[in-house]
Amino acid sequence: MRYIAFAEATSFLALLVASLVKRTGGEEIGVQILGPIHGLLFIAYVVVALNIRHDLGWNGRTTFWVLVGAVVPFGGYVVDWRLLRNPRTNESVSRTDS
Repeated sequence: MRYIAFAEATSFLALLVASLVKRTGGEEIGVQILGPIHGLLFIAYVVVALNIRHDLGWNGRTTFWVLVGAVVPFGGYVVDWRLLRNPRTNESVSRTDS
């Protein structure tokens, strides 16, 4: 999950940069290449998160924040840093959300 979170977050940021280049008169090739790559990584992130939530003991709140991490820029990095590196994930979310 950590690798997927990192790859998804990085592809999202790269896609944002490619979109900015496209909007400022640059080429569309970056968006055409990075769009599908990011889409696949996003789907993989969500599917894996939903499949491992029970194995890792995530409650609904933790699962929610992990899924929000897929949508927010830098979110995958935060998920990796706060949740996935800490084996006691539910406790880390409770402490950081209080």
